[in-house]
Amino acid sequence: MPKTLAYLLGKGGQDMPLTLRERQSVIRELAARYACASRKEKSQLIVQLTELTGYVRSYAARVLRKPPRLGQPRRPHGKRGLVYGPPVIEALRKVWLILDCISGKRLAPFLAEIVPILERHGELRLDDDTRKKLLSMSAATIDRRLAQDRRRLDIKGRSGTKPGTLLKHNIPIKTFSEWSDTEPGFVEIDLVGHDGGNTRGEYAQTLDVVDVATRWTETRAVKNKAQKWVFEALKHIIARIPFPVRGIDSDNGAEFINDHLIRFCAQNRITFTRSRAYNKNDSCYVEQKNWSVVRRTVGYARYTTDAQVLLLNEIYETLRLYTNYFQPVMVLTAKERKGSKVTKHYDAPKTPYQRVMASACVSQEVKDRLTTEYQTLNPARLKRRLLALTRLLLKSCSPDVEARSASEKHPSSEEGGMPHAANYTT
Repeated sequence: MPKTLAYLLGKGGQDMPLTLRERQSVIRELAARYACASRKEKSQLIVQLTELTGYVRSYAARVLRKPPRLGQPRRPHGKRGLVYGPPVIEALRKVWLILDCISGKRLAPFLAEIVPILERHGELRLDDDTRKKLLSMSAATIDRRLAQDRRRLDIKGRSGTKPGTLLKHNIPIKTFSEWSDTEPGFVEIDLVGHDGGNTRGEYAQTLDVVDVATRWTETRAVKNKAQKWVFEALKHIIARIPFPVRGIDSDNGAEFINDHLIRFCAQNRITFTRSRAYNKNDSCYVEQKNWSVVRRTVGYARYTTDAQVLLLNEIYETLRLYTNYFQPVMVLTAKERKGSKVTKHYDAPKTPYQRVMASACVSQEVKDRLTTEYQTLNPARLKRRLLALTRLLLKSCSPDVEARSASEKHPSSEEGGMPHAANYTT
């Protein structure tokens, strides 16, 4: 016979734990009262049960509504079976590493295009079931499954811009809020310094050029910030961009604010504007690529020799193909503020190549040329070449700089890098 409720209440009041059978007896007796009690009485019964058993209030209310029956077997938890097994996750991880560890929101829509390309080049060998599951993965699932693999990517950069004031007032200011260009050809430019933490002396610089509409990115290394080298690199990049450049926006550095660039832009009918001093948001498009393209590839080591500059440019020859053809980006389309909360809306992830192909301002001849080049490219081979070249670049530094860059800065290196990255090196 189960003990009476009065006895059990007295036992609970003496801080004596109840057995499972005793708790069930209390619940059944209180549940009978709970079914026909008023709102106030129900609240009192819930409090009484929580004090007696130690249950939280929400669980106490639930068991009073549906009390357990004596001898009823416990219902197993409705755990979901494993949907994405090891073969699917291994294939996902390989695609993710080949695409430079991009986020799930960028990777999920691009899987349908990149998986057939990798299969065509023999980089992936999937059966029908694995392929179907891989292509059906959502962005949230991808991020969850790869969460442990991406925890090492947290790097901050530095700035070494020195203002050039001689011709500053002859160049109009253009702010971030005024960037409403939807046609290809309006670019932002910036320099990324490879000083290794020591800004004394001369060291290599990377000229980074980003098209605002398509996010097409070109990079070129120079031996220092001299106007001569920067200007030659800019002309080289302008000649390589697949559409005419119609506008250039730079920061206030003396390497850009000079008579050479002003005269060049005037002769070629290129609009030349500059950002406000000490406002990096005015150059937000190129600032993003300074990290995601340049720093993630060549790190933060110090490069000073001509051989290192040549090797940097060899890396950038491969990087431009890898970035523009196989790195989908999301473009901010709108922002909504409700009190202190800001909601951002992005378009569907697309590579710069896809955005160029979708633009009505680019000629069909250019599109055909880009398509021909795209069909010959193997993203896994490009990634392997990038990793091999960056290892050579790191070896050209002093041993302590190489070790620090490999273990702390460069996320794609073998030592301390992303898991399994060494599997895709040559």
